[in-house]
Amino acid sequence: MDADLASGTVVLVHGGFVDGSGWQGVYDHLRDDGYNVAVVQNPTLSLKGDVAATNMVIDAQSEPVILVGHSYGGAVITEAGTNPNVVALVYIAAFAPDAGESVNTLIADPPAGAPVPPILPPRDGFLFLDREKFHASFAADVGDDLAAFMADSQVPWGVEALGGTITEPAWRSKPSWYLVTTEDRMIPPPAQREMSERAGSTVVEVAASHSVYVSQPAAVVELIEKAASEVRSGVH
Repeated sequence: MDADLASGTVVLVHGGFVDGSGWQGVYDHLRDDGYNVAVVQNPTLSLKGDVAATNMVIDAQSEPVILVGHSYGGAVITEAGTNPNVVALVYIAAFAPDAGESVNTLIADPPAGAPVPPILPPRDGFLFLDREKFHASFAADVGDDLAAFMADSQVPWGVEALGGTITEPAWRSKPSWYLVTTEDRMIPPPAQREMSERAGSTVVEVAASHSVYVSQPAAVVELIEKAASEVRSGVH
């Protein structure tokens, strides 16, 4: 895409157990296609804190923002997306809570037979994934070496972040797009489909693990650019 066709700025919001550096493949693709891109570094201590960090980045942009969230980052963009600078929401294998919901409430009743994420018991108020099971559960289609690095560089995920509830879900007032990962072993695909349908999102499905933003950045970029194009053309 030519730079003069790009629409606004893309702000990328990561989820739990990881940091913003995982977006590099998506970032590079978008930059090559002429988009301005900013990456939020969530502290992942509390939802409120992560929303504040995201709003700080949104407010620093001079153009309309397409706000993208992966996994827990979906809860963050659901709350932060009411920012008037945000024109579109893009969920990547992400939670899309409604008012009063949290990640905790969304994972409380998993579908029958769904894989159980290998989250270890809380340690000093923080969660980690079992290092030995990280590759299979979080990043099955990521190369062995990179998956091992991701497992060994996990960011502690604050229990308080999972309990943070949504006040006003942005997807009720902003157009949204959703990438469902059909091989996901962290957020079951049926749960992703249910949340995306409830949000009225434009949905695409990709055969990928939960780490699709790392393993298949082009697929993620395609949906982000579809959102940008449709916002620009007034389809939404």
